[in-house]
Amino acid sequence: MATNKQLIGGEWVDATGGGTWDLVNPATEEVIEQVPYGIGDDAAADTTAAIDAAAEAQEDWANTNPYRRANTLLKASNIIRERMDDYAKITTEESGKPFAQARAEWGTPGAFLTFMGEEAKRLGGRIVPSRAPGRRMDVTYMPMGVVGIITAWNFPIYNIVRAASAALAAGNSVVVRPSEYTPRTAFALGEALTDAGLPPGVFNVINGDPNPMGQTMLDDPRLRKIQFTGSVRVGKLLMDGASRTVTDLSLELGGNAPVLIFPDADIESVAASAVNTKFRNGGQVCIAPQRFFVHSEVVEQFTKATASLSEQQVVGNGLNPETTLGPLINQTQLERVSRIVADTSAAGGRIVTGGDEIEGAGYFYKPTVIADVPHDSPAMTEEIFGPVMPISQFDNLDDVIRRANGVEVGLAAYVWTENLKTAIKVSEALEFGLVGVNDWAPGSPEAPFGGMKQSGVGREAGLEGLMEYVEPKTRVFGSL
Repeated sequence: MATNKQLIGGEWVDATGGGTWDLVNPATEEVIEQVPYGIGDDAAADTTAAIDAAAEAQEDWANTNPYRRANTLLKASNIIRERMDDYAKITTEESGKPFAQARAEWGTPGAFLTFMGEEAKRLGGRIVPSRAPGRRMDVTYMPMGVVGIITAWNFPIYNIVRAASAALAAGNSVVVRPSEYTPRTAFALGEALTDAGLPPGVFNVINGDPNPMGQTMLDDPRLRKIQFTGSVRVGKLLMDGASRTVTDLSLELGGNAPVLIFPDADIESVAASAVNTKFRNGGQVCIAPQRFFVHSEVVEQFTKATASLSEQQVVGNGLNPETTLGPLINQTQLERVSRIVADTSAAGGRIVTGGDEIEGAGYFYKPTVIADVPHDSPAMTEEIFGPVMPISQFDNLDDVIRRANGVEVGLAAYVWTENLKTAIKVSEALEFGLVGVNDWAPGSPEAPFGGMKQSGVGREAGLEGLMEYVEPKTRVFGSL
């Protein structure tokens, strides 16, 4: 890693005013290093400087042949593959996730940059037959302009590249504000894109106070779109603020994924894969399986199996190759998970294993399984974002579908059954943007990613994701 500074207009710079942020390793609570961090008006000034650079670079990048844009993105993906171990170590240090998981996450830029670059070559528009003689109509697609990307810490490279790959491929310039907890991962992506020959100002990374940076993006009419990954609360604030300049938005606001497990499933196999998926990244995954609805015929078997497998998790520093479960991101998140578990237990949930913080340095929480969880308890109604598996049983199909849909969010859901009729009926009835049937990984560069209800607005990935970053233009030629 050549630098850990902000990237503005192709230059690596400190924050205006020299502000810094103590970047902490969540596994040790030790300061990794100090990184640039804009404070107050300085944060706004850094944001404006980045938008200035992006606006200046926008026209040339938009006019660049899409084949050349694709080649630049492909070159960046190759650079990332060469540096994957170094970049993954950076991500593990600042996010806490096990190194193997960080390395797997750094495999996503290559897939997204390549896919979006190739799709942009085929974004050719269409001819529209006219109902009137002597008239011709067509539809072309033009870049939107400057795009702001504000992301969360849980997947610090995936969250950025999922949006940035489409925005860049379509001919837009980008300003990224990563989480202050994981900025070096964003700096690393900026380094790779710069080394690949991306023109100065096309991709910028800033770090600082989220409110003045977000407000500056919303107030600047040159910034035509914001993609945000984070909480429902902040997403609603952005929706309110976007009215000032009618800024376009794409919002990925998290979820509370139900899992419906039917008695014909291979329970031991599902239990093993469920534990691995649930505890990935410490449970800090927007599409993490959360509310486990297990049929009464197999709920005891599933509970025992998941509890036993949870106790086999190796909790520790993500740089230890034996670690399977790292820390939570910070003390606030640790306290939040502890509160949800305690309140769920008080409401009648039965803690089968875990249920406590781990003493010592680091924000560690024991892998936890809770049985007999009431439907209205916090572990069912709130997004836990931690290594906690709440289990509730069901008998009636229509009732469990109602319970699964009975939340205000609708990002991901999962169904495990060997019965095709059940799979079709349940997957069609679930009010979620992503449904995995006998599969824990519904996300892919080739298919749209996004949710229903309060899980967000718009889609990332797939052709639908690319279309989020272009403006259709209808042309009408008369007197022909």
